[in-house]
Amino acid sequence: MVLLHVLFEHASGYALFAVKEVEEIGMLLPQVEESVLSIAKFHGMVSLAAFFPFKSAQAALENINAISEGVVHADLKLFLETNLPQTGKKKTMLGVSDAKIGASLQEELGLSIQTGGVVAEITRGLRLHFHSLVKGLTALAASKAQLGLGHSYSRAKVKFNVNRADNMIIQSIALLDQLDKDINTFSMRVREWYGYHFPELIKIVPDNSTYCRLAQLIGNRKELSEESLEGLEEVVMDSAKAQAVLDASRSSMGMDISPIDLINIERFSNRVVSLADYRRELQEYLRSKMSQVAPNLAALIGEVVGARLISHAGSLTNLAKYPASTVQILGAEKALFRALKTRGNTPKYGLIFHSTFIGRAAAKNKGRISRYLANKCTIASRIDCFSEVPTSVFGDKLRDQVEERLSFYETGDLPRKNVDVMKEAVKEAGDVAAEMKRKLEKREKKRRKRESRAGEAEANGDTNGAAEVGDGTPAKKKKRKQQAEELQVEETTPAEEEKPPSKKKKRAKSEPAPEEEAPEEEAPETPATEKKKKKKKKKEAE
Repeated sequence: MVLLHVLFEHASGYALFAVKEVEEIGMLLPQVEESVLSIAKFHGMVSLAAFFPFKSAQAALENINAISEGVVHADLKLFLETNLPQTGKKKTMLGVSDAKIGASLQEELGLSIQTGGVVAEITRGLRLHFHSLVKGLTALAASKAQLGLGHSYSRAKVKFNVNRADNMIIQSIALLDQLDKDINTFSMRVREWYGYHFPELIKIVPDNSTYCRLAQLIGNRKELSEESLEGLEEVVMDSAKAQAVLDASRSSMGMDISPIDLINIERFSNRVVSLADYRRELQEYLRSKMSQVAPNLAALIGEVVGARLISHAGSLTNLAKYPASTVQILGAEKALFRALKTRGNTPKYGLIFHSTFIGRAAAKNKGRISRYLANKCTIASRIDCFSEVPTSVFGDKLRDQVEERLSFYETGDLPRKNVDVMKEAVKEAGDVAAEMKRKLEKREKKRRKRESRAGEAEANGDTNGAAEVGDGTPAKKKKRKQQAEELQVEETTPAEEEKPPSKKKKRAKSEPAPEEEAPEEEAPETPATEKKKKKKKKKEAE
């Protein structure tokens, strides 16, 4: 006879339920589905064998992370070893909802595991009536526990690795593509709108961004003169083109335009120019993010194509899981399914067609080079996904390999073997990683020294006040400050503060003495010095 226990993982803790009459329930599966909804009938089917509440929210998060990864946590292991009945005459079987954690439990504890069928229906009922089966647990408390654990679990997943967040790349490349479409549409609108007034400008300046800047600068073509030539040269970056614009404005066939229309055209041109500038900044941001997240893929195939591959796959991890054959036609799914349906030729390349390597290859070698490039892209994405220190060493080496393969197709020169190239790359990557580690250690040491000095200075300042001045300066700075103050005092101290000389010495002194004292009298006078001066004058009068 089989004794079935079902493990249920809840936000509040682990629970073990004993299922009564397993064979009968298995025979009457449709009736089980109906009785699950009724609490009275369901209570007759299962009974609570043991319950292990989580001690804290942190413990609950650790356990749920372990379950999601298919790892048996220490708490779960202890709970099952303690509460699961030992095998006797009846064979004990443990039912779990997730096959992944079931395989881990079977491997670690040697239990016979059951998933699906009756266990799935029982788990559905437990999820529905759990708060009424456990004493002291209300529906409100259970929902609060689930909500809190859900928030903390999601936050932990989002904060998994902030620096290597590939979702920023996905959003950036999507925005970049949208900006390209919008800028093209708006530029054509500016061309059409301003073309009524100055139609010759379209042929002279074909670039959209430059045309919008010129429309913003020129305004009314009749006001254009020789003085505006320097401004035109700055925008066009060509003196011949600037002169051609000036000549065309004098003999233009365009219609006259009112000032209010010109103001609207200038405002719209200004918006288009600002969008083009923002697109440039966004491209720089994308380049910097790709160098952090996927440096090898960016070095191999370029930042924009690499970002498109990551975006199309959904994430860098998904791209790393794809085989090279999938990466090769990534982005050409529509053509692939059409070819499979009509039994035609399947596509040779998808998004990697935008790489420069495909364009440089001959027509007969495009399929071969695309297959080789997809293979190298797969290697680069896997290195980027699972390496701890992001370096572009492997990407540069893989790029060299693709270059060698291109030259092999053209000239017949044999390329190097992949094993030799990877050995060199591993060696160089080790050196780069060691150098980066050394720099990080140096920074850490400097930071610790600063913190320790600050701590010592604070401690000494608290005990005797000698290590720090009131404003937080160290002891050495205080000494220098005191010396400078002493020097200033010696220089600025008036002669009257010294010991007054005798009458004989005064008579012996020559006439220029008051002149020497004159600069000293410029110091700020205090009441004591004024009294001394009066006494001195009386003595001189006597």
